[in-house]
Amino acid sequence: MNGNPPANPNQLTETTFISFSAEISPHTTESLLAVMANCVNQKVKTVYLLLSTPGGNVMNGMNLYNVLLGMPFELITHNVGNVDSIGNAVFLAGKKRYACPHSTFMFHGVGFDFKNQTFRLEEKNLREFLTGVTSDHKRIASVFTQRTKLTQEVVEGLFREAQTKNATDAIGAGIIDDVRDVKITPGCSVVSLVFQR
Repeated sequence: MNGNPPANPNQLTETTFISFSAEISPHTTESLLAVMANCVNQKVKTVYLLLSTPGGNVMNGMNLYNVLLGMPFELITHNVGNVDSIGNAVFLAGKKRYACPHSTFMFHGVGFDFKNQTFRLEEKNLREFLTGVTSDHKRIASVFTQRTKLTQEVVEGLFREAQTKNATDAIGAGIIDDVRDVKITPGCSVVSLVFQR
C-alpha cells in the first residue's frame, strides 16, 4: 500500500477510498463510473467504495453492478449507513464486503412511481408493467443467489416482505465478510462524490 500522498492532488494512490452517499440515478451512476474509470486509468490497485444509498433506478443499479464486476482493481465495498433496495446489488459487486456496526441493508420488491397522476391503465399497460417487475425481480434475485448464501426462496421472501437486516444478520446471509468500522489509511486518496439535492 502506498502511504505517501501524491505530489499531484489529482493523482490517486494505489489504495483509493470513494465515498458515495446518494440515490442511484442516471447522473450519480455516470459520476461514480467516471471516478472508477479514472481509478483504472491511474492503475489503482484497491478501491474501497464507502456506500450509503436509499436505492433508486434498477437499470442504473444493474449497470453499476455489471461494470464494477469487470473493473481490474480489487473492489471492496463497505456499508457506512444504509444500503437499500437496488443499492444491495451494487454493494454485492465487491470482492470483499464489510459493514459498519450500526449499518443496515433493506430489501423490497420492484415497483413503479407514477409522476403524472392523470393516467389511464389498460390491460396492455398492466401486462407490460408486470412483465417489467417480474424481469427485474429475476435478475436482482440472481445477483443475490450468486453472490450471497441466500436461496431463491429466501430472496423472494425479502422482496415480498420488505425486510431490513442489520450487520450481524448480513454476515450469516453471506452479504458481508465482516462487521468493522471504516479505517482510512493515512496517505491514501479519498474521493467524495457530492451531488446537488
